[in-house]
Amino acid sequence: MKEEELETMRKSFDTVKNRSSKLESSKIDRLEKRVKEIAENSINNMDSLREIAIESFKRNGIDVFCASDAEECQNIIYDLVKDSNSKAIAKAKSNTLGEINLKPFLADKGFDVVETDLGDRILQLKKTDNKPVHPTGPASHLNVGEITDIVNESMDVDVDPVPREIMEVVREDVLDRIENCTVGISGANVIAAEEGAVLLVHNEGNISLVSLKDLHIIVAGIDKIVPSLEDAISIAKLETVYATGNYLTSYVNIISGPSKTADIEKKLLKNMYGAEKVVVILLDNGRSEAESECLWCIGCGNCIVHCPVYNAVGNEFGYNNYLGGRGVAMSKFITDDETCYDSGLFMCTLCGLCTLNCPVSIPTNEIIENLRKLSNSQGFYPKVHGKIRKNISNHDSPY
Repeated sequence: MKEEELETMRKSFDTVKNRSSKLESSKIDRLEKRVKEIAENSINNMDSLREIAIESFKRNGIDVFCASDAEECQNIIYDLVKDSNSKAIAKAKSNTLGEINLKPFLADKGFDVVETDLGDRILQLKKTDNKPVHPTGPASHLNVGEITDIVNESMDVDVDPVPREIMEVVREDVLDRIENCTVGISGANVIAAEEGAVLLVHNEGNISLVSLKDLHIIVAGIDKIVPSLEDAISIAKLETVYATGNYLTSYVNIISGPSKTADIEKKLLKNMYGAEKVVVILLDNGRSEAESECLWCIGCGNCIVHCPVYNAVGNEFGYNNYLGGRGVAMSKFITDDETCYDSGLFMCTLCGLCTLNCPVSIPTNEIIENLRKLSNSQGFYPKVHGKIRKNISNHDSPY
């Protein structure tokens, strides 16, 4: 990342820190304790919760698929959308969809996947060097001047460097592009197994637009499943606190089935205003093999806000949409040892600030240290370390 981008990112992170510091700590402490218990219990019972969720989804009229890896997930999605009337697809923010590289995959199939989140749309318009820097503030490293240049160049407009004017221009373009599309795709913040419900949080209202398309496809990792809706709401509240510095976002969508009404003689009629068909795809993609602590993550991004390495180098430290040390750890299970090494395995200082500032206390530094040992045994380590080790072995000295 460029130095000016890093500086803008740090200022954005400071804003989140200042907001969070003003919230009542006693309330947050109680919520943290509850969510950590939910996360541990849910990951320890991931397989059984998945089965409960599948049965509940089917009961609610939601179609369910299970995908073992990214390729299978991509193919399921393509089979669902290939016969749609529109080549435009409305997409909401989702780290999981980034994980499976959905946009380039569908673009190769002739689809125009339109990001509806403002930050993601700005990065999409940027076209190159457009990796996000924060899970809820993907474009936090771009200042208003840079964003103005991106919008003017990519959209062939002449908007002034005024945030509201930029927002309005991008919003109108997105609405125009998705007006007649029939497919919406999103991730999921949390899934409530007992109710068969998906919970999504957002400030912009864009997920509501996506979920109202004729076909709404939801892709979620199997680590997102918790026992009940009450548990899901607790996680959403804590995620919001640490991601934005607010108690709750503007919108919380809970989806537990296709659109329907029973207002005429109590006879059930589907497809009133919302989706005619809702599909949930539960993605494994290495999660079954991952260290359980890695899967406690609620997606707030507070670890990278406080990470000295991330603040120094930005999104070079991490994997795909999974940023920082936790992203490096996940890359081992999503892909392989080499990818884990290339994602910054040996960048980490093992300082533990990520764990200290994680609302569920993920021991990322310990996980990284263990993965380094495994990586070393597979031959992936900094070559200078190998030279030092050889010198010690041969000369009893690192020199």
